[in-house]
Amino acid sequence: MPERLNIDAPLWDQSTFVGRFKHFLWVTDPRSCIVGDEALDKAKELVEQYRKGSEPPGTSVDQVIYAKKLYESAFHPDSGEKQNVFGRMSFQVPGGMAITGAMLQWYRTPFAVVFWQWVNQSFNALVNYTNRNAKSPTTTTQLAVAYLSATSSAMLTALGCKYYWQKRASPFVQRYVPFAAVAAANCVNIPLMRQNEFLHGVDCTDEKGKIVGQSKLAAAKAFTQVIVSRIIMCAPGMLVLPVIMERAEKLPFMKRIVFLHGPIQVMGVGCFLSFMVPTACAIFPQRCSIKTTTLAWLEPEAFGNIKKNCGDKVPERVYFNKGL
Repeated sequence: MPERLNIDAPLWDQSTFVGRFKHFLWVTDPRSCIVGDEALDKAKELVEQYRKGSEPPGTSVDQVIYAKKLYESAFHPDSGEKQNVFGRMSFQVPGGMAITGAMLQWYRTPFAVVFWQWVNQSFNALVNYTNRNAKSPTTTTQLAVAYLSATSSAMLTALGCKYYWQKRASPFVQRYVPFAAVAAANCVNIPLMRQNEFLHGVDCTDEKGKIVGQSKLAAAKAFTQVIVSRIIMCAPGMLVLPVIMERAEKLPFMKRIVFLHGPIQVMGVGCFLSFMVPTACAIFPQRCSIKTTTLAWLEPEAFGNIKKNCGDKVPERVYFNKGL
């Protein structure tokens, strides 16, 4: 009898970057975001049946793997709830390429800068909320304050860069206004949209998955890693593409198709994101960890609770979902 698939474990080794890259290339496949609700619900049902060993007779491993792919792309790993399609990581390529391409193309007027930063940070806020650690609930008021603060910070940063660089920098350097605003706003958007994780701590487990306590320090580590990943995700498209477009727009045939510059930038960003979304997600392990000795030094209260729950067998490390 063939060995059964571990339905709750990734198909590739997550202790290596290559393994994580393959996993996220698979799970963030943009084609998954156009699969209908009925197919997603059936995939979830098959995953749950397989987990219990009660899948329909004749079910192949390939069917189980495809159901696992749809399930992991559309349902939250903590709550099991179906995610908003626009907030899923599988929507990062189509959503990100459209918005980032527009930001890179239309950056010359204050209105364009403000409008596209608002659109981008609204999208980011949705992605951040959708991919949060769902075991730390956030109230509607907290979400509203976080959203307004994050979008405002992005627009103010963009406008500040725009006015500062307008008189001091060349038109080429001004092309980097969108990236400066996006990088700064990510440092605000992610912590604000996931503030409850820091206020109350995230659930930490031992190596076997048993919850042993909560930690604010773990939440701070998760925020830092996600912020770095998000900036790296958008950096190549927003840093390299302006160089390409600056030179390309001077070519005679490009001057005749000005109306296509926007679509060209959108497609260019899409090419970068197709590779960078799984790359950025794979930089840090999804199941993040922190040493209990670090907690004992920097967060003694959390360590005390873990020690109380574990008794004499305090694990060397505790693990938590960092979000995406």
